[in-house]
Amino acid sequence: MKQYYKLLLLVGFLVSGASCKKYLDVTPDNTGTLEYAFRNRNEAENCLFTCYATLQQFYDPTSNIGFTTSSEIIYPNNLTNHPLNENGFNLIRGTQNSASPGVNWWDGENGGQALFRSIRRCNIMLENIDKPVDLSPSEKARWIAEVKFLKAYYHYYLCRLYGPVPLVKTNIDITASTEEVRVKRSPVDSVFNYCVQLLDEAIPDLPPVITNQAKELGRITQLTALSIKAEMLATQASPLFNGNPDYASMKNKDGQALFSSTVDPQKWKRAADACKAAIDACEANGLKLYTFVSPPTVGSLSDQLRNELTIQNAVTEKWDVNPELIWALNPTFPCQGYATPRLTPKSAVNIFSNPSTFAVPISTQELFYTTNGVPLTEDKNYDYADRFALKTAGDADKYYIAQGYTTINEHYGRETRFYANIAFDGSIWYGNGIYNQDQAYHVEARGSGSLAGPKDLNTLNITGYWPKKLANYLSVYDDGFQPIEYHLPLMRLAGLYLLYAETLNEANGPTSDVYNYIDKVRARAGLKGVLESWSTYSKNPAKPTTKEGLRDIIHRERRIELCFEAQSGWDLRRWKEIQNVLSTPLQGWNIYESEAGNYYRPHTVLTPVFGLKNYFWPVKDNDLIVNNNLVQTTYW
Repeated sequence: MKQYYKLLLLVGFLVSGASCKKYLDVTPDNTGTLEYAFRNRNEAENCLFTCYATLQQFYDPTSNIGFTTSSEIIYPNNLTNHPLNENGFNLIRGTQNSASPGVNWWDGENGGQALFRSIRRCNIMLENIDKPVDLSPSEKARWIAEVKFLKAYYHYYLCRLYGPVPLVKTNIDITASTEEVRVKRSPVDSVFNYCVQLLDEAIPDLPPVITNQAKELGRITQLTALSIKAEMLATQASPLFNGNPDYASMKNKDGQALFSSTVDPQKWKRAADACKAAIDACEANGLKLYTFVSPPTVGSLSDQLRNELTIQNAVTEKWDVNPELIWALNPTFPCQGYATPRLTPKSAVNIFSNPSTFAVPISTQELFYTTNGVPLTEDKNYDYADRFALKTAGDADKYYIAQGYTTINEHYGRETRFYANIAFDGSIWYGNGIYNQDQAYHVEARGSGSLAGPKDLNTLNITGYWPKKLANYLSVYDDGFQPIEYHLPLMRLAGLYLLYAETLNEANGPTSDVYNYIDKVRARAGLKGVLESWSTYSKNPAKPTTKEGLRDIIHRERRIELCFEAQSGWDLRRWKEIQNVLSTPLQGWNIYESEAGNYYRPHTVLTPVFGLKNYFWPVKDNDLIVNNNLVQTTYW
């Protein structure tokens, strides 16, 4: 009972009065709550899954700012109906504020979840795990390890959003003084170090992989913990947290500095070592880059389509047969219909299952390389100035662009990942119930000429580009609604390879291992290695031979390889590059026009609002009143 009152006391001081009242309203009256909850193994297991509960909420991309503020997706905010929570998408429109912060993971409001409450649940579990007498020692050790991982991950998630946050190592005792209850922020290095400590304690008692997949997929493994440890350390080493001068003045009220004032290069070495340990463990347990294998229902495929499906299915393949998947959550990705064009007249009727409203700006599609494996602006053989000129597709293009269809030069001669990630006017859409590659659907995005029917239905996609990668090719959106569900990866091996290349380059500069791990990912995409591609095709052939040049290449590789996977928004923040990305208007095509010459005119869809203060979230004003030991985030 004492522990239960600890929980209520801390809720009262860390969250607003309204949130506290809501929580108190659902408190059971019986006095044996904790005793009952841990009376035996089965009841304690329910508490374990309660610790997991908030983690499962991360499946929703609309509450993940790595997705909504990445500049990869624009969501229209002027629809008659609003089926999605738009708080996350609206943040780049300048809606963030300290009175009622959007996507508030501190208090659990406006699209977020109350992560401090989840941390307290983890503490309760750890404090009471010895009570069930029928819990075996091995199972108890595993549960403790899982909860320590969750506790570390919740702290880490808060730190990425808010920077310095209070560390809730144990629940506060009922006898604590008022001042002890009013917790303060901890320095960012203390937060990261504590999270890594928890993971180091957890890793030995976690199973390497899930063997009972029917019952346990989604639970934490050693490979998950090792990979997230690598990501944590890479984040700590990155410019946003490592000697960031913009936050050097942020201090607690007692004068304690919350950001280090100097850059520590050794943090990159520590991160690189963690990445290599995670990679070695993954490969030792059979993980490898995914390659598409045709099921019996699929006929013969061209090399182009087979390679495209390799890229697409690395994300959308079933998680129990995907050898690249390190970690995903139990809930499936809920927004396939938002990423799918309306390909038939029947699909236009399905405005709820096939809204088609995830729009990709021109700047995102221009990230992808040419077939030579270098950026459009760097390829000495590519006519970038003439990229918007019209061109009609011929037989050689038929597996990417419909024969006889007129689109622009920029849609030709691109790398495989471009065609696997993005659907555009004239592009082939393999799947949706048609598995003969010579009869595949193609997208018609221009005005009232679309197969989707009337203009007002067609133009819910406000740029003319869709994130094709987020749709399983076997899903059908027609007169019926038959999605093939998948679990969006939180970590996959290609991302870990590129993270290792990044940390190793930052620690030691260009080395053979850095090139090797980038080139593994590029080879799967059908591209030559970095050194060969730049020396042969780039206007800047020496670029990958310097740390700074290779850094730029690695950052772009991560943005391309992990596009639409809720990773780029986090990466751009930790690199301190998102302010530059969002300083340019996001554009699409002139979607209401039917003629190609009028349609292909860049049109500004959104002018983002992102200033220095937007790197970190504000703490809600009322929380600062409730707990006067908290300091507001700098610039808020």
